[in-house]
Amino acid sequence: MELRHLRYFVAVAEELHFGRAAARLHIAQPALTRQIQQLEIEIKVVLFQRTKRRVQLTSAGEVLLSEARNLLAGSDNAIAAARRAARGETGWIGIGFVGTATYEVLPVILRAYRGRYPDVEIVLREMSTQAQIQAIHERRIHVGLMRPSKPDKSLATLILQQEPLVIAMCEDHRLVKKAELPLSALKDEQFVLFPCAPRPSFADQIVELCLGAGFVPQVAQEVHEIQTAISLVAAGMGVTLAAQSIERLGLPGVVYRPIASPAPVSELIAAYRIGDASPVLQAFLKIARETIPLAHDRPVQPHQ
Repeated sequence: MELRHLRYFVAVAEELHFGRAAARLHIAQPALTRQIQQLEIEIKVVLFQRTKRRVQLTSAGEVLLSEARNLLAGSDNAIAAARRAARGETGWIGIGFVGTATYEVLPVILRAYRGRYPDVEIVLREMSTQAQIQAIHERRIHVGLMRPSKPDKSLATLILQQEPLVIAMCEDHRLVKKAELPLSALKDEQFVLFPCAPRPSFADQIVELCLGAGFVPQVAQEVHEIQTAISLVAAGMGVTLAAQSIERLGLPGVVYRPIASPAPVSELIAAYRIGDASPVLQAFLKIARETIPLAHDRPVQPHQ
């Protein structure tokens, strides 16, 4: 017995007329009559009492009608649920992120995503870039919003922001009167670096930039979070470099100065497994592309 047999049976049971039921089902009446006869033979039960003038349900038919409606409703619900899952409308999505993603980009995406997919459970995890990469490969999260020091060819990348780095210093720093500064102006400064682990990290990018400017940075303190680094900068513990969006943190006692051209750039990206067709992930990426004006995909680079 197939679901279509039950659908045919329900149509006849509700219409109590083979001609009207056939028209409702868009099939020929003789074909419908044969299908009902086959169903009765298969289940070894007479479902209808037929005369030239009327069609009536037998007692067995009345019982089957109730159960058939339940089965068909369950089937329709199951199909609808499967289609919703295929469209990314149900399930869960794991999102890793670095702290600076929360200043602008992540709230914008989440607001739009939650509005469009209210039944998807969002699992948020603040993690370092390296921890996110590992979590993506281990399938503990679907996507990570991170600032990698170098492109990771094992992941697909949606670039969300490309913003200049700025110098953060305490408000009474000797260099605060300068409108902009070359990196070489920091050669005698103490640095607060973040995150200190795991490596490679954004700290490595800062060290590399300083080396390119002709000096090795003197590290006064290593911390795990940018908010901690900026707090220590405000306390006069040293200077640091950060993406320009850090200014949204609004921490008192800190000033920010642009780096003289060519200013180095920090990328905020959404990284995910290459070839991951998860509907919830694809829905998230689609919304990210729609809500972040400058978002664009980086072509996947083949492994060398």
